[in-house]
Amino acid sequence: MARVAVIEDDVPTSNQLRGWIEAARPGVRVDQWFSHDAAAAAIGREHYDVVVLDIELGRERHAGVALINAINKRRGTPVLVVSGMPASIYRSIMKALDAWDYLQKSDFGETEFIETFLEVLRAAERAPGSAPPAASELSIDPLHQASPTWRGERINLPLTAQRILDVLHRKRGQVVSYEDLYLVVKSGRNRDNVRKHVSTIRDAFREIDPAFDGVENVPMRGFRWVVP
Repeated sequence: MARVAVIEDDVPTSNQLRGWIEAARPGVRVDQWFSHDAAAAAIGREHYDVVVLDIELGRERHAGVALINAINKRRGTPVLVVSGMPASIYRSIMKALDAWDYLQKSDFGETEFIETFLEVLRAAERAPGSAPPAASELSIDPLHQASPTWRGERINLPLTAQRILDVLHRKRGQVVSYEDLYLVVKSGRNRDNVRKHVSTIRDAFREIDPAFDGVENVPMRGFRWVVP
């Protein structure tokens, strides 16, 4: 049974997030924490599959930052940040802290939250069974935003392109439909936008390996990772 921590000092917001999570994944256990100290103690003694947290807890403006650092030091549990702070400022900060994603409270609803939450939960559930890649293959960590590597060299990719690459690589040899790729695209869910992300992936690989041709276009259907 998956375990999730919701760290949010506003009780109605905390209860709303818990309700959305339980409706999206029946059977999940959700622990609610309302202060930095209580959350820090829980993180120290419990194992969570996903942590959903606010940055500002009570009078502690950046309590969530300290909690993310504590999480990264212990287990590297994926963190979904839900905050009222401006996304234009804080999304890049949270990415640098290795948070999974950042949702600004005024800009999202139940559907976007659930989609994002289920995405990170699926990544958390598959990570323990993932086989380590050979040294010459792609190395990508679905739980964190650290740059993937190809043949030992870092690939410079934006977040959405990383997620598309992760899906293609996990389903290597199979056709991944546009509809499946829409699940990891936060905005612009159309074929042209997906093609642009795939083009970005190809360009990034070719900066390292000019002969790279590992992402195959399957007309009218989607794309396929074809590296042996």
